[in-house]
Amino acid sequence: MSIQKQKIGNWFKNSISAKMLTVGFLILTLLIPLGFVKDLIRERGFRQTDVIAEINSKWGEKVVLYGPILKIPYRTYIEEKVFDEKTKTFLKTEKPEMHTAYFFPWELNIDSNVNTQPLERGIYESVVYTADTKIKGKFAKLNFSTREIKDEDILWDKATVLFKTSNLKGIRNTINVALGKNKYPLKPKFDSSFMNTLESGFLTDLSKIKEHPLAFESNFGINGSQTLQFIPIGRETEVFMKSNWHSPSFNGNFLPDTEGKKISDKGFEAKWKVLETNRRFGQYFFGSLPDLSQFSFGTEFLVPVDDYQKTERTSKYGLMIVGLTLLVFLLIQISSKIAIHPFQYLMIGLALVMFYTLLISISEHQNYLFAYLITGVSVVTLITIYSRSILKNPKFTLLILGSMFSLYTFIFVIIQLEDYALLVGSIGLFVILSIIMFTSRKIDWSGNQLPT
Repeated sequence: MSIQKQKIGNWFKNSISAKMLTVGFLILTLLIPLGFVKDLIRERGFRQTDVIAEINSKWGEKVVLYGPILKIPYRTYIEEKVFDEKTKTFLKTEKPEMHTAYFFPWELNIDSNVNTQPLERGIYESVVYTADTKIKGKFAKLNFSTREIKDEDILWDKATVLFKTSNLKGIRNTINVALGKNKYPLKPKFDSSFMNTLESGFLTDLSKIKEHPLAFESNFGINGSQTLQFIPIGRETEVFMKSNWHSPSFNGNFLPDTEGKKISDKGFEAKWKVLETNRRFGQYFFGSLPDLSQFSFGTEFLVPVDDYQKTERTSKYGLMIVGLTLLVFLLIQISSKIAIHPFQYLMIGLALVMFYTLLISISEHQNYLFAYLITGVSVVTLITIYSRSILKNPKFTLLILGSMFSLYTFIFVIIQLEDYALLVGSIGLFVILSIIMFTSRKIDWSGNQLPT
């Protein structure tokens, strides 16, 4: 019985297969703390999202704005038959029904000056803005002929003008609209829809629009965050946006003209021109006004660096870092006959896992580059010093130092690359595999010794 135990002990001590199984089991075991680290990174990322959403909700959220729109009620008639008991016949009568027509501007010019600023809560930061927006243009050619509506059935004296916005909370000034020579204050109409309504009282002298175009002007001061967008309801819509933000992302249905676009460290300027033929809706609606928010366009004010996203991407390479590093130690052990205890492998693996915990904690207070540099140097130095005491050979210690430095540099380069990350990563892994195959080609895997 003791001889059998001695054989098993010698097999675990001397067999290459036993060493490989032990290291493989340790790598699988280290997946558990690696999983906990990934959960921690995701949790901190969700925490950042929640805090930023809270900051934005108190300041002012995403802004979608469009208007002005003329809202004009009109009458139509439904023919009804009423039975007359005296004559024993049916009498035809016309019952009036009220409807509403919505007319968009003939020309629409929007000039928006956006001033951004960071808002912080603890270690988290959000970008918010205040937009001073001037809206000008004119109404013309209100066409009721498509519905064969008589002029006397158009209630010009009950007409109003309205704006639509996604963010009433962010408005910072009393909103008025100058229509011709008259000025009308706008009041909110509260409902549960995404686009809220600002509407004026009844307009005066609107019927004169049949004779000549009617100019309008309005100014909006509005607080918002993340995005500022407009909807091109003008037959010709021109939008000019200027801001001190250096990392804009132009999004929505239309991109700005390339000729007038300027982006620098001090801010950006952008200009859009959208015609009626460029969009999929007309200049007027009868009955109800549809939701046009899907046709919005504008700018997203991006935070250029998301350290949580980069840290999460880095953690996805954790298994590769742990596996390759322990594989290097295993190859050194097999080729040099140096004894490395499983506990020592475990300590090295845990140090590699600690890299990601340090990275997420430091990157919350510093930028990702600084956090990666400090964390990488700390972990590589720790393992290099530890390997010096294990391997007792400066040549092997330098090999560990070089391999770990190359691995962490390789991972950092991949993280910085967006479009070419897959290509560079695939080539790099191929090179690593080739090096391992080349260096291990002389190992006698069956006999646990090098050929002489």
